Amino acid sequence: MKQKIPYIKKLLVMVALFALSFGLSSWLIPSAPSRLKATNTPVVTNKELIHLVAVGDSLTEGVGDTTEAGGYVPLLKSGLMDSLNIPALETVNYGRSGDKTWQIQRRIEKNPKLQQALKEADAITLTVGGNDLMKVVKAEMFNDITPELVKKKEVVYQKKLTELYQTLRKYNDRAPIYQLGIYNPYYMNFEELPSMQEIVNHWNLASKEIVKEERKAFFIPINDLIYKGTEQKNRVDTTDSNGSKKVNNLLSDTDNFHPNNLGYQVIANEFQKQMIETKKLWLEK
Repeated sequence: MKQKIPYIKKLLVMVALFALSFGLSSWLIPSAPSRLKATNTPVVTNKELIHLVAVGDSLTEGVGDTTEAGGYVPLLKSGLMDSLNIPALETVNYGRSGDKTWQIQRRIEKNPKLQQALKEADAITLTVGGNDLMKVVKAEMFNDITPELVKKKEVVYQKKLTELYQTLRKYNDRAPIYQLGIYNPYYMNFEELPSMQEIVNHWNLASKEIVKEERKAFFIPINDLIYKGTEQKNRVDTTDSNGSKKVNNLLSDTDNFHPNNLGYQVIANEFQKQMIETKKLWLEK
């Protein structure tokens, strides 16, 4: 037993020395920094209630919608709520048939309720320009209307469109604005007038130029999706005594000018695509 005591003492001394040397090395030699950096992922919080204000002409009012629910507006609302799981989305429709650009602007300036709605808006949709172009077309109906002639009128339209945007921004400078392009409703029965299609394209480019200059504004083209209808489903109306004529299945049977229910769904889909792509501008807190 006495012989084991010195051995145990030696063992304890060795253990103590080892622990001391390990501690000193840890203190003298700094540990290598971790290569795994902590990432702080920001938490995105969405608004609990979204206010969408629709301003414009007959396309916003919903002329041609047989449900009389307001054209593309309720369709856009349900589409956004379903796609983005939005708990609450309120829409206000300030569309009026026949309004030109300057008339929409004047309505805003004279309507306190519309002004307040704009102030509260998280997003704004706009349909404008079609009636401005139709005024030019009707004025030159008996003349040789050409893209060159229309281009001169575009300058006046662009000035009025800029003023409309200034008025919208007067009441709301933060909400994104989504402007719909115009379409050619005459293509199916006047294919021999290619100039009309060219005129519509020029008019859309004029709008797009102004929208591009605005902050948080987006132009949504629609002509290519509507002017021919959905080709595989275009009907042929044989009730015309002068012969059959093509009917655009996206336009109203009443006037063959405004969208029908399906046409408004196409419009709502295009608004929805652009709004989802830019959702951080209106959905996030």
